[in-house]
Order: sequence, then C-alpha cells, then structure tokens
Amino acid sequence: MLDKEEYSNEQTVESWVMEKCDHWRDHFTNNYEEKFDEYNRLWRGHFSAEDKTRNSERSQIISPALQQAVESAVAEIEEATFGRGKFFDIRDDMRDEQPQDVIFLRNQLHKDFKKTKVRKSVAECLLNSAIYGTGIAEIVIEEEKEMRPATQPIMQGQMQAVGVNVVDRTVCKLRPIQPRNFLIDPVATSVEDAIGVAIDEFVPYHQVEQLQESGVYKETDLRFDHYDNDLNADPELTDQPDEKIRLTKYYGLIPKFLMEKEEDFEADEDDGHYIEAIVVVANGGILLKAERNAFMMNDRPVVAFPWDIVPGRFFGRGICEKGYNSQKALDAELRARIDALALTVHPMMAMDATRLPRGSNNEIRPGKVLLTNGDPREVLQPFNFGQVGQITFAQADALQKMVQTATGSVDAAGIPGSINGEATAAGISMSLGAIIKRHKRTLINFQESFLIPFVQKIAYRYMQFEAETYPVSDYEFEVTSSLGIIAREYEVTQLVQLLQTMGSDSPLYPVLIQSIIDNMNISNREQLQQVIAQASQPNPQAQEAQQAELQARLQFQASQTNALNGQAVESQARAEKITQETKAIPVELEIDQINAATKNLKAGDADDKEFERRLKVTDRLLKERKQNQDAAVRADQADTNRAKAQVNEILTEVRQQPTENRPN
Repeated sequence: MLDKEEYSNEQTVESWVMEKCDHWRDHFTNNYEEKFDEYNRLWRGHFSAEDKTRNSERSQIISPALQQAVESAVAEIEEATFGRGKFFDIRDDMRDEQPQDVIFLRNQLHKDFKKTKVRKSVAECLLNSAIYGTGIAEIVIEEEKEMRPATQPIMQGQMQAVGVNVVDRTVCKLRPIQPRNFLIDPVATSVEDAIGVAIDEFVPYHQVEQLQESGVYKETDLRFDHYDNDLNADPELTDQPDEKIRLTKYYGLIPKFLMEKEEDFEADEDDGHYIEAIVVVANGGILLKAERNAFMMNDRPVVAFPWDIVPGRFFGRGICEKGYNSQKALDAELRARIDALALTVHPMMAMDATRLPRGSNNEIRPGKVLLTNGDPREVLQPFNFGQVGQITFAQADALQKMVQTATGSVDAAGIPGSINGEATAAGISMSLGAIIKRHKRTLINFQESFLIPFVQKIAYRYMQFEAETYPVSDYEFEVTSSLGIIAREYEVTQLVQLLQTMGSDSPLYPVLIQSIIDNMNISNREQLQQVIAQASQPNPQAQEAQQAELQARLQFQASQTNALNGQAVESQARAEKITQETKAIPVELEIDQINAATKNLKAGDADDKEFERRLKVTDRLLKERKQNQDAAVRADQADTNRAKAQVNEILTEVRQQPTENRPN
C-alpha cells in the first residue's frame, strides 16, 4: 500500500495516459500490425520478401483479384450511401407544430457537409474498413474565417466598393484515422465501452505551434520526433518527413486524483472516481492539454465501425482478410507459372566444358559465334525443361472464383456461368440475390455504427458552438440510403418485367414507372420525376366538368326516384280501391242472385225448375266476375312491386356513392 501511494503521488496525467497507450500499442503490435501491413501490400500490389510462399520463388507478381474485390465492395456501399445526393434525414417530435426548424437543420447540415468534404472522408473510412476490417474517424472542431463576396457603398452612395466579408465560424470535420494510429482498450468492443481511446500519430510541427498560439495547447518547447517509424502514415516510404511531432490525443476516463493535480481543473461534487476528460500529450511525455470533456452530450469525438463483426473483438473482418487465403493461393499459382515460363521459353544450352576454348563467353544471343574444339553437334546441345502445363489456366480461373466467393464481389465480367449470360434467369437472380444480401448486411452495419452516430455528434456540436445558426432541439436522425449499383440494376429488371404484365390503364402502372425512374442513375432524373408528378395531378377544368356531370346524373336519378315513388303510391292506392271494391262485390252478387231467382216465379213444378236453372247461371257469372277481379288485383300488385324494386335499386346506387357526392 505504501508503494502504491508513493507511485500515485509521483504519477501525473501524462504518465498515466502514456502507460495505457504503451500497453495498448504492444497489444496491437503483437496481434494486428503484421497482418495489417500485409493486407495493405496485397491491396496496393506491393511485393515483399515476406510474401513468398516458397524460397525458390523468383517472380514478384501479385494478382489484382483482391484489389478488385476491395474497390468493388467499397464502391457498392459508397454508391448506396451517396447515390441519391442527400444521405440522411431528420425527424422531429410528432407533437411539434413547427416542422420548419427540422427542414432548416437538414439543409444546413447538408450544406456544411458539402463544404467540409464529408463524403470524401467517409469514402476513405470505408476503404480503410474494407482493407483492415475497421473504419475509424475523428470529429475535429476548427475555427475558420468564412469569406463571402460583398459590395459596400462609398462616397455617399455614388460608388460601390467590391470586396469580401470575413465571418468567423466553427466548423466540424471528419478526419479518417489509420488503424495503426488508433489505440483502444483490448477488452473493449466499441469506443463507448472502453475506458478510453487514443489517436497516436505524427502531425506537422506548424499545426501544434498554431494551436499553442491560439491558446488551445499549453506553451512548451517542442522538438522534432523521428524515432517511431511505425506511426508514419506510410511506413513503406524510404524517406520519411522530418518536421513532425508525435501527438497522442486521449479521449476517455482519467482518475479524479490525477486531474485534481492540474492547475486549471476544478472538481465537482458529482464526480466519481473517474472523470471523462480530453488529454493531449506531445512526444510521449509533454502535456499540452488536460481538461474535462466539454461537449454538450459528453460523448467522445470518435466513431468507428467494423466491415464485418467479429464477436468479442473491436477490430472487424474486412475484404482482405476474407479473401486472404484465396489471394495467396492465386499468387502462388501465377508465380509458379511465370517461374516455369522462364525455364521453358528462354533458350539454354548444354555444353561439353572440356572441348570449349578457354575464356570463351558462353552467353546465347542471336548472331553469336561459338568456338568449339571439335564437332559443334557433339559439344553443344539445346536444353529446356519441357512445357508448362495447360491446367494452370483452369487453376488460376478457379482461384479467381474463390476470391470472389470469399469476398462477395463481382467484377465487370461477372461470375462466369451465373451472371454473364450463361445461366437461366432463375440462376442469375439467385446469384445476384446472394451478392446483394452481403452488401446490404455491410451497409446496415455501416449505417448503425458509423453514419448515424457521426451525423448526430456533428449536429450536437453545431448546436453547441453555432447556436445562432442551428436550432437546439431533440431530433431523430434517419439514414436515407438507397441500393447499390448491382442491387439497383437488379431491381429495375424486376420492375420492368412486372410492368410488362399489366396495361397502361392499371392504377399500378404509374407507380411502377416512378419506381423505375427512382432507381435510374440518369442526369435528368429529377426532371422526369417532376413531369410524372405533374401528370398525376388532376386537371382542374376536367375535374369541374366531371363534377358537373356527376351532379346532373345525380339530379336525374333523384327525379326518376321521385317519379317512381309517385307511381308506386298511385299503384298502391288503386290496389287498395280494387281490394275494397272486391270485398263489396260478393254482397251485391248475392242480392242480384236472390232477386233474379225470386222475381216472376209462379207456383208449380215448372217454376221450380226455372229457379234452379237461374241459380246455376248466376253462380257461373259470379265466378267469372270474381276471376276477372282477382286478375286485376294481381296485375296492380305486380306493378307496385316493380316500382318498389326500381326505387330500391336507385337508392342502393346513391348509397354506394361517396358521401360528398350524394344528392341532398
């Protein structure tokens, strides 16, 4: 405990930071540095003696298969991210009644990103991630003088002076970091989980001197540092720059008792054992800056993402690591063939050394005269090692496919037999589908781990240091990335095939046309989109005419309904009248029957027979009149039912129409 207390009393912030960084540097050197150097050589096509697969190799060729895989994959992700111009969107709270601030913030961020060349920096991070497995960038805040052309009246307004207005602005830039210059806690899997991260690199001397003059760094005497060549941006250069300083920027937790030793630091009651701080050390031991993290969200100005996640590890798996074994086998095949060609193509001679003149030059060249002691046919004999096997061509082609299979990249020629026309449409779709899925997986990982956090952090810094320009509010950032080139062409093909299955009068036809134009990378795409949008909007005059026609038709239907209702009422009344008359007929008939049967009768048998005859005739007449009355009633009832059915049909048509188009 006494030794620990004495050590703590003697320890300083810079010594604590450099001790951590040295430990992290050893971990990186022992586990990653050699592999990363080889990945860099394979991507650039630089040969080194360490890359030999056998000691007898003489050829130094490196196949461009891995280079093509890296550039194809990076181009696909970059096109998917920036292919539509605006690569992110901002969403505000749904309860916000003034969405104009969101539109202004989005447009201002796009404008500043274009000015600070963010797309170029993101592309470099993607390239580093494809080569080394991890893309890393630092968010740097700088003060710049923004110059704008302007005019100013002089001589009481009679003339105008032309010049510039200089405005001081704070800008945020994205600076890519090489993995060799980035240090992190070995047990951490992300920047936020680590106790801290450090950027250890060489910087020009004048940059540090300018920051000292502006008061960002402390005023100290600094000397040039030339000792650690592993920190150079390109260690393969034989002549490295001289005027440079090793700068170590640490972002992370610092013990509270160490920060309290600094003169300008004031501890808070809420501080725990560790304090989130920013420490800058020059040449491995000179403290230039040590202060509390002053950013609004208390976040670290570093973003990183792996090309492909390796569970439990910060550094990911890139394209070079995926295709490493296939690339090495392909290089060995090509070098063996070239070495064999040297033995079979170049002329060689077998000679009898005892029969050659002393001191003769045995070099073989056209027109040379060889002197021999005896018959040249017995002294000289052409010599070769046979022919190179033709199977090496097929082996090289198979290894090329293995590189593409391992990396998921497709070159301009396509995968033979799958995409370049030698397979069926189903086979092409399956091949492209597998490739697109791999690119989509990497794209989502890049967006979630790098793009969205980077946009959020820069927006928060602009809100903090440029509050007059950027409205301060809580926003949600969304990435509006599109499909890559391969996926876009694949989707356009599917949409065109679907378009051929329907007519131009289908409601889906304009929607499919719009989708096809959205996926096309043509110069006048926005103009075509505007024309389609205008064509889809209804014509006001045609709409008014259609509305008038609809109103007239509804009025005509209403008049027909009223007429049919009147006819139905009239038919109903007539049916009721006939019914009442029908009820009264039997009584009248009975009276007539009695009168007819009883009038003018005399006593006797003849009158009785006449009475019976009259009764039978009367019954027959009554039945005929009753049948006629029933037929008339049925006819009136049928007319009434038909009128009611027509009314119901018209009412049903009116109910099916929209509410605003129904007649009052």
